[in-house]
Amino acid sequence: MTAIINYDAGNLFSVVASIEKLGEKTRIASRPDELDGADRIILPGVGAFNSGIRNLRESGIENRLRKEIDRGTPVLGICLGLQLFFERSEEGDLPGLGILPGKVVRFPDNIGLPVPHMGWNTVSFKSCPPVLEGIPEGSYFYFAHSYYPVPDDGNVQVGFTFYGVEFVSIVQAENVIGVQFHPEKSAHAGEMLLNNFLAMK
Repeated sequence: MTAIINYDAGNLFSVVASIEKLGEKTRIASRPDELDGADRIILPGVGAFNSGIRNLRESGIENRLRKEIDRGTPVLGICLGLQLFFERSEEGDLPGLGILPGKVVRFPDNIGLPVPHMGWNTVSFKSCPPVLEGIPEGSYFYFAHSYYPVPDDGNVQVGFTFYGVEFVSIVQAENVIGVQFHPEKSAHAGEMLLNNFLAMK
């Protein structure tokens, strides 16, 4: 069973639909106890950094999520969910989860492209962990964001995308995986990534 955290950020039900299409049972988790028995956890999200982290803390899910990560439960952060893994963001003044060292920054004003970054773009792979198995290098994924992560640790940087500047679009630190794009909106490549995540133990 895959638990999908509900912290009042958008895109929850499209993630649920994508996971269930792959034959996996899901549970929407709005409270810490609703993570009981989860084989893996997804932290989705479309929205603002401050409200996202505030809702995770007020619900009590933050502390339970940390315990699940320490236990080795696979966790996938999508878009805002990825950004919340880091220590801080230029989008807000509240500290992030700090699970990964680093920060989240806004696209520069001088890139000559519209912000937010909306639509299909390619991802190049620095490495190929199991979550990317079978996905061709340079595959297209769907993006919708104005901010992106800048990890302090180069070892967690798995995938890169270019949009005026090169930015990290996939990270992984053991059982913690984050993607800046939306796999649930990314056709076959996104489905493959989600299926690979569901195979993680």
